[in-house]
Amino acid sequence: MFGPDKCGEDYKLHFIIRHKHPKTGVYEEKHAKPPDVDLKPFFTDRKTHLYTLVMNPDDTFEVLIDQIVVNKGSLLEDVVPPINPLKEIEDPADEKPDDWDERAKIPDPSAIKPEDWDEDEPAQIEDLSAVKPDGWLDAEPKFIPDPNAEKPDDWNEDMDGEWEAPRISNPACRIGCGEWKPPMINNPKYKGVWRPPMIDNPNYQGIWSPRKIPNPYYFEDDHPFLLTSFRALGLELWSMTSDIYFDNFIICSEKEVADRWATDGWGVKMLANANELGILRQLITTAEERPWLWLIYLVTAGLPIALIISFCWPRKVKKKYEDANYKETDICKPQTKGALEQEGKEEKAALEKPLDLVEEKQQSDGEILEKEEGEPQEKSEEEIEIIEGQEEGNKSNKSGSEDEMKEADESTGSGDGPVKSVRKRRVRKE
Repeated sequence: MFGPDKCGEDYKLHFIIRHKHPKTGVYEEKHAKPPDVDLKPFFTDRKTHLYTLVMNPDDTFEVLIDQIVVNKGSLLEDVVPPINPLKEIEDPADEKPDDWDERAKIPDPSAIKPEDWDEDEPAQIEDLSAVKPDGWLDAEPKFIPDPNAEKPDDWNEDMDGEWEAPRISNPACRIGCGEWKPPMINNPKYKGVWRPPMIDNPNYQGIWSPRKIPNPYYFEDDHPFLLTSFRALGLELWSMTSDIYFDNFIICSEKEVADRWATDGWGVKMLANANELGILRQLITTAEERPWLWLIYLVTAGLPIALIISFCWPRKVKKKYEDANYKETDICKPQTKGALEQEGKEEKAALEKPLDLVEEKQQSDGEILEKEEGEPQEKSEEEIEIIEGQEEGNKSNKSGSEDEMKEADESTGSGDGPVKSVRKRRVRKE
């Protein structure tokens, strides 16, 4: 018999041979020693496994799982019971004599109990030096009924009996209650029951065992490899687990043939199963076999994320901070009604002039505006559009408060006109 066996949490890989006794003709089961490896992973990983038994002509054997040796030994030495019986056995008719003394030690018969040995002394006595503490209440009980307890509404005395409040520790017994007794201490006079000392037994004869006689059924099989021939292959199955299959059995006389057959069958199946598994599943399966790989996975996945956060996060904060800083030139300046009317007249007059004069005036106005604002460099049209966009945003923020606009209005003396925010257009100087 050869194959895996699981019973509860007991995992086994059996190799049992039936050896025929040459004198009695009785077949006896010989069990190979159990493997030294842990077989549980092979039963719990839910994978296909290849079990192989190799019996060599030199009476040695090997047991392999997935082409890996998990057990090996000799048919003459590593099976129980052994193939060859003992040459001598115990005489079943021999009996132990009645006067046989197996005692190695005996009490000393000459020993006498000392006269001062008192076996009646107790092991512990009361401490005579102890004094009852002050405040000890002898008349108070240690436990009293709970005064706050109430009988449940559904209590039925006919069925449940008379209701009694649960008992709690007596709050008055802070020091002690009840009858006071001194504590117990070890008795210095206690010696216990006297027993004589033990001495060597002069009549000691040792442990008795039956005498040996020649084994009438002794034989010697030098080559148990030569088993009885067989003509069939049977499966002994008893399982409470579903989806268990056995297939592809081979019995041959050359291991190379079996290895080649395993490569063409089991090897192809394992390769197909490996291809079906995704990369993530393969990583998890490998980590289950080697738990230290989880640390490498964590470092490999976490390091890029940490670097991305460390490089990108400060830039976002800096950009946000820069966008929040407005230039002084972006702030809209309050204008009075008189100033608006004056600017309107100038624009109307400019429209009536020829195109050449308009261009000259725009150039001169651009130069004057640059000098007044004190900007050392000219700005492109794209920059002008950006500035205008910022000015429109500043309008929504109302950077100029109503108090400032009133003060500006009063300083110009224009009085009643509403305060408006006006932006000046800056033209490109050609």
